[in-house]
Amino acid sequence: MADSTAVVWFRRDLRVADQPTFLAAADVADRALALFVLDPALLGPSGAARKNFLYGCLRELDSALGGKLMIVKGDPADVVPRVAKAVGASTVHVAADYGPYGSRRDEDVEKALSDEGAELVRTGSPYAVAPGRVEKGGGGSFKVFTPFSRAWADHGWRAPADTSASTVEWLEPSDKDGGPRAVKVPDDESCESELPAPGEEAARARWADFLDEGVTDYESDRDLPAKKGTSGMSPYLKYGCVHPRTLLADLAKRKGDSVSAYRTEIAWREFYADVLHRRPDSARENYDKAFDALPVRTGGEAWADFELWQQGRTGFPIVDAGMRQLRAEAWMHNRVRMIVASFLVKDLHVPWWWGARHFMQLLVDGDLASNQHGWQWTAGSGTDASPYFRIFNPITQGERFDPQGDYVRRWVPELADVAGKAVHQPWKLPDGVPEGYVAPMVDHKAERAESLERYERVKAARS
Repeated sequence: MADSTAVVWFRRDLRVADQPTFLAAADVADRALALFVLDPALLGPSGAARKNFLYGCLRELDSALGGKLMIVKGDPADVVPRVAKAVGASTVHVAADYGPYGSRRDEDVEKALSDEGAELVRTGSPYAVAPGRVEKGGGGSFKVFTPFSRAWADHGWRAPADTSASTVEWLEPSDKDGGPRAVKVPDDESCESELPAPGEEAARARWADFLDEGVTDYESDRDLPAKKGTSGMSPYLKYGCVHPRTLLADLAKRKGDSVSAYRTEIAWREFYADVLHRRPDSARENYDKAFDALPVRTGGEAWADFELWQQGRTGFPIVDAGMRQLRAEAWMHNRVRMIVASFLVKDLHVPWWWGARHFMQLLVDGDLASNQHGWQWTAGSGTDASPYFRIFNPITQGERFDPQGDYVRRWVPELADVAGKAVHQPWKLPDGVPEGYVAPMVDHKAERAESLERYERVKAARS
């Protein structure tokens, strides 16, 4: 095949190591064009933090490719076939996308390419095991995590692909003949959040640090937000600066409860991707349709309460600390994510999708499957519904997971002078709530009872 050309279209795989698409392209073509599409349909709902992190990852990828990453802007179904035609490519190589929008987009691109005599070639995915692959023995999907995780582990995954930037001979973007205009990586937007370093090298460095210093104590420290007990890999997994099978391969060389616990967290990510793939409606609607009967607050007073929650002005210190961390770092500790979510849907009785949308706007690691189904898990409307005992008490949760109050004092400076766990109930201090802070906006005990009463409507809908 003389001087044949392919296109490698990057999406959620912004790296050069462990890239099966490189091998697929090199197998059928002599050279390839590296392409990224700035898609308004994806950029529109993204907040500044996620966009800025993406732009940083693109700059790092372009550098790794020797400045040969071509960036275009527009509807992929329009611009990708035009790029392929402009470089004479008969194949466009991607890692398969299993999200609701990504699946529809790729079907449209595939059809448009076919009309031009070209092919969309899917190789791999952003997951160790592609959504839809893990099934029960007699067929059908898992609706509960634990049996899924066992079947997922039994299914197994491939070893990391041995690739680098030199696996493919990259075409100079200027060599294309016509087609859409190449654009530069956009300038960063104004953002109040401090973001992690972007790109593949930063991802591998962060992972190496975690393996050296964090993984041993992960099982004991991961639920303590005042400690640096988590890996910090979620933004890098979101954009594929590292692939989960690379993490799993490194974990396979180690043993212990903490290693198993971290592997389980990867399984949770893959479970939620599988659920969303099979039930794309669950991105916006209750997975458990019986929860459509749950009364929720949506009027003006609900919006006012929602805004106080967004601002971290609820009067419950662990909730307020989490919401302020979200704004400052575009990230929140996972245990605290559950606490603030429970407060919104169980104490304020606001729809879970309000909170999920707010998270997706601010989180640097905002992943649709993990975010939406994490919220549904807390709301009780998801795959493993336990609405009764998942009414978290924000006071006891704070005392249990931030026992010395260090996390609260870091993010709620109004309480910086309150010692120990007393910080979780500042209204009980001898002088009352410190100046500048607020009293609790609700009585948790009363709202817990209200939640249980509302859930009776769900029980009735099932009967």
